[in-house]
Amino acid sequence: MRERLAVLAPQFLEITDDSALHAGHAGAASGGGHFRMTIVSPLFVGRPTISRHRMVYDALGALMQHEIHAMSIIAKTPDET
Repeated sequence: MRERLAVLAPQFLEITDDSALHAGHAGAASGGGHFRMTIVSPLFVGRPTISRHRMVYDALGALMQHEIHAMSIIAKTPDET
């Protein structure tokens, strides 16, 4: 994930794997993990939250279809931290 997100030039990136908290959930059964992410990037400046999330999803690409079942995202600009 970190390698793919590098295209967003993050100044801060924290990814937490919460998959163990969702054991028995349908997404867990299919092998997809549950994650929380906080990412700070200057590329988010002037963009609404939905656009920032789309940028993250685009960067993660195919991981969103298989390895990741759920992702909670906090996406901020450097001025918002």
